[in-house]
Amino acid sequence: METNDQHGGRTRGRARLVLAAGAAALTLCAGLATPLNPAPQEARAADDDSKVLTVAVAQSVDSLSPFLAVRLLSTSIHRLTYEYLTNYDPEDNHVVPGLATAWKSSPDKLTWTYTIRSDSKWSDGEQATAEDAAWTFNTMMSDPGAATANGSFVANFEKVTAPSPTELVIKLKKPQATMTALDVPIVPRHVWEKVDDYAKFNNDKDFPIVGNGPFVLTEYKADSHVRLKANKDFWRGAPKFDELVFRYYKDQDAAVSALRKGEVSFVAGSPSLTPAQAESLKNDKNIRVNDAPGRRFYALATNPGAKAKNGEKMGDGHPSLLDQRVRNALFMAVDRKTVIDKVFQGHAVEGAGYIPPRFSQYFWEPSADQELAYDPAEAARLLDEAGYEKNGDGKRVGKDGKPIDYRVLCHATDPNDKAIGQYLEEWWGDLGIGVTLNCLDNVTDPWLAGEYDLAFDGWSVNPDPDFVLSIHTCAALPATPEETGATDNFICDKKYDELYARQLAEYDAAERADIVKQMESRLYDLGYMNVMAYPNAVEAYRTDHIESITTMPAKAGNIYGQDGYWSWWSAVPADSGDSGDGSSSTGVVVGIVAGAAVVVGLGVFVAMRRRATADDRE
Repeated sequence: METNDQHGGRTRGRARLVLAAGAAALTLCAGLATPLNPAPQEARAADDDSKVLTVAVAQSVDSLSPFLAVRLLSTSIHRLTYEYLTNYDPEDNHVVPGLATAWKSSPDKLTWTYTIRSDSKWSDGEQATAEDAAWTFNTMMSDPGAATANGSFVANFEKVTAPSPTELVIKLKKPQATMTALDVPIVPRHVWEKVDDYAKFNNDKDFPIVGNGPFVLTEYKADSHVRLKANKDFWRGAPKFDELVFRYYKDQDAAVSALRKGEVSFVAGSPSLTPAQAESLKNDKNIRVNDAPGRRFYALATNPGAKAKNGEKMGDGHPSLLDQRVRNALFMAVDRKTVIDKVFQGHAVEGAGYIPPRFSQYFWEPSADQELAYDPAEAARLLDEAGYEKNGDGKRVGKDGKPIDYRVLCHATDPNDKAIGQYLEEWWGDLGIGVTLNCLDNVTDPWLAGEYDLAFDGWSVNPDPDFVLSIHTCAALPATPEETGATDNFICDKKYDELYARQLAEYDAAERADIVKQMESRLYDLGYMNVMAYPNAVEAYRTDHIESITTMPAKAGNIYGQDGYWSWWSAVPADSGDSGDGSSSTGVVVGIVAGAAVVVGLGVFVAMRRRATADDRE
């Protein structure tokens, strides 16, 4: 919901708030080969000599407010426009300085002191200081609206102060292991303190938007494009492209066509290029395909009986799904091998745990006796045992005597959802269960309301997995049905919450990783989340536009949706005569090989405000 990822980056997964012109503007039919609301030459700079990097995206912006955004595209833009306290090295994900140049903790781990750099300025000329960071965190701590997207990071904060412009002090209620992985954009106080309602302010009116990242956001048109200009005063050095444009395409084939024509420089797809699209591009003279292990998981989530913190029930999820035997039976009737071989065509690996194998220290797999392996006969037995037997017509019936027909939310722009949905109709049909695919441009509204039975879900995972773990805690539920929480799928389990609290306070890396794996095991057993696959990052760019670009991790990683701003900051124009600095601009590319992995990069992966889950929380 970081996508995830968030963020993402956290690059989290589903977005709950949609800009006013958002979903309503999605009016093109899938077959049109043009972007929504195209502006003639909108991807060209006013100065013909300017170097413009245009990226085709298959996801719209949910919010330009760092306090609200959770879709991968939005959080990626925020990584480009605002600094975080720390960043992740593109080589191997270790923590490196961001707005903070150094940090230390007290012996009891309850006080953290950060040295804030003195060479970072806001794009309006004001100095970025520790006061900006303190104000950002304090606002999230005191205003529920400002805590919408990233509130889990500050829930354990007791007090945040800025004794000087270069010193930030955070006091904790109890130890917190994520203090060097606070994936929160720091905003300029002198701009944001004028906002009246953080829950409604989308930051989409006054341009350019004041920031201190490698790019400055200068133009935005809902469901059309986002334009950013290189920040020549960025402390790490100015980007080599003068402008960066994200252009929205609802139809993925149209985006691929635009790449071939040279209308865009880069495309990742929805959420990644399909195997057929990638194969068709592989032999094009000026196009390079990047196929590398991704940072996302692809899952099928069940409605666990949606409710708010006050205990009030929400939505209309099918009551049979409250039975763990039913949930397990459904997942035992899903053939993951077929999903990998037939849908992803080898550009993914089979899923199980909540965190992809790319993050090896947290990667978990079920034991042999725990695994919910493909076994239709056992699935049928579990359904019989749970009391959902077949009638004379071969249909499973609910407690109300009516045939069971599950509504499955899917993303209209994601071909994987539709393809797997057809398999579900077959597999579950053999069990006597009906399936109705509800494929929408905007799955946010029914998801937030709990008006679904199952839904295709997915998040981008950060090097530190705390965020994607937090969205399944009871604390993430909305306070009331009328409000919006940070929950991904309304899961609330006491044992899981206890494990979450333990991992958050554990500083020993090995011990913490073990607790995280216990959490993954718990999620697996509960059956609310069926992780089917870890897709590869399959994306492509024009080598006559881009000479080199950084992948993350450097040896075999993704370009779009990184945990940082490295790809777009490092990209070298093909005709610049600049080969880059030799360290960050690696241009590593892995050929399309069966078994490699697919990223659900910018794709439209779910759509719930905080959920980038399909919308890609970072």
